[in-house]
Amino acid sequence: MDKAETFSGAADGGVRTLLRMEGLLLLVSAVALYARVGSGWELFALLFLVPDLSFAGYLLGLRIGAMAYNTMHSTVGPLTLAAVGLVLDQHLTLALALIWLSHIGFDRAFGYGLKHARGFGFTHLGLIGRTLKES
Repeated sequence: MDKAETFSGAADGGVRTLLRMEGLLLLVSAVALYARVGSGWELFALLFLVPDLSFAGYLLGLRIGAMAYNTMHSTVGPLTLAAVGLVLDQHLTLALALIWLSHIGFDRAFGYGLKHARGFGFTHLGLIGRTLKES
């Protein structure tokens, strides 16, 4: 049995496909809403990869790295930020939330899921990177 078969923490088959399609829809929806908010594409380009700074958590170990990554790649934070932006009528706050959601959707659409403490390549969407090649 290879690593992919023994890694039980990942979605597979149709469930994985559905989750990746959900990510694509999140990306498209967040970008479309961002276009309507009108905060400028320069801001979008500047901040799109900011959630990936959470990779630095891996310098402190697998568990902390996974927690840092998952915190920045869960929809809980940006959806909360979007709600605050809507309630307080703060367009910049809403724009930041939409950029963050776009990043998450992009990652999920391309198979980069939430991380398990077992290692960076072990995600809820399956194995990625060198972890997959080693199996």
